[in-house]
Order: sequence, then structure tokens, then C-alpha cells
Amino acid sequence: MAGLKTNERPGTRAVVKYVRVSPSKVRAVLDLVRGESYGRASEILAFSERSVSEVIGKCLDSAVANAENNDNIPAEELFVSACYADEGPTLKRWRPRARGRATQILKRTSHITIIVSRYDDATLADLREREEAKGQTGSSAHAAEARRQRVERSRAAAEEAAAAEEAADHDHDHADEVEAVETVEAEVTVEEQDAEQAEEQAEEQQDEELAAEQAEEQQDEEQAAEQAEEQQDEEQAAEQAAEQVE
Repeated sequence: MAGLKTNERPGTRAVVKYVRVSPSKVRAVLDLVRGESYGRASEILAFSERSVSEVIGKCLDSAVANAENNDNIPAEELFVSACYADEGPTLKRWRPRARGRATQILKRTSHITIIVSRYDDATLADLREREEAKGQTGSSAHAAEARRQRVERSRAAAEEAAAAEEAADHDHDHADEVEAVETVEAEVTVEEQDAEQAEEQAEEQQDEELAAEQAEEQQDEEQAAEQAEEQQDEEQAAEQAAEQVE
């Protein structure tokens, strides 16, 4: 009878795709944590010298978080039931060599899958008896508590960032409102200045018209006075001529 397929294995899983590490290097680390409890696996990955251990640790935390949130299984009761690395797409590059030649470089990628499952009741009871006999809390409990604290810190940081962004948006909106008010005030000031200039020009034009009218009236008066004097002179001359004739 054929065994279970890879995608049919029971448990809660997490997958990391397109990791820029070859599958052979990933499998060397996965072999260390396969079958270990969550706490023990976290300790192994934390003290491993392989660079891919950090990625595997994040994948393990993600699988445990999925089990807690989706299946309501405490992290202290979980263990790594299966873990494997599949080969992803290979990036092909070239390196120049002597005499104009070139050699191919294969940059391999991996798809990492970790499946966590719950211990059976008998195994859980045995583990708890051992922990009570030692008089200390198990490594899984410590790892679960540390993960919860990291989640709380990340959520608090996300909330602070969101609050800061909202405050920045509010300040930006307030600055826009102030700028709009200043623009409106500037436009009103310009309109008032234009109105004052128009009034001044109208007053100057009226003064000029009044001055022109007064000048015309003065000229008319002077002409009338001259005409009256000329008429008087003519009358006097006519009277003198009439006297001489008599």
C-alpha cells in the first residue's frame, strides 16, 4: 500500500517559497529539527550556524501560529511531524573565464514546508511528568511565550506606526487647510487692493474733471469780462464822437 502523499500529510503547515538557498543545504538543517518539539526545534535553529536557519525558524513560527489560530492547538503541545525542501526554479548566470570562455553558474532556489502536529495524549502526559519531575517548565512553553511576546511587540509597533501615519496625515491636512485659508486671505487682500486702486483712480479722474470744468468756467468769465470792457469802450467812443459832432 502506497504511503501518504506530500500534500496529504496530517497537521498544520507553513510554506516558504523561492528561498535563495539550494535544497541540499536546507535539508541538512531540516534533518536536525524533524520529530522535535516546538521548543527544542526553536533552540536548535537559534544556535545553528547555517544562514538558512533564520528562514526555517520563521517558517516554523508561522506553522505554530497557524495551529494556534486556525486549529486552537496550544504551542506547547506541538512538534515537527514533517519537514522537507523542494527544488524551485534555478537562475542561470555566467562567469567570464580565461581565453574568452564563460562558465555557467546555477543559482538554485528552494520551497520549504514545515508541518506541525499535536502530541497524542500518552506522549503529552509523559512529557508533563518529566517536566514536573525536573521541576522546570519545558522548552516548548518558553518558546511559545517568547513567540507571543514577539507578536505583541510587532503589533504594538504596527499600531504606533499607524498612529504616527494618521497624525502625519492630520498635520498635512491641517497644513493644507491653513494654506488654503492663507490663499483665500491673499486673494481677498489683492481684491481689496484692486478695489482701493480703482477708487483712487476714480477720485483722481473726478478731481481732474472738476479742475477742467473750473478752468473752463474761469476762461468763460474772463472772456465775458473782456467782451464787456470792449463794449464799454465802444460805447464811450460813440458818445465822444456824438459830442464832437454837436
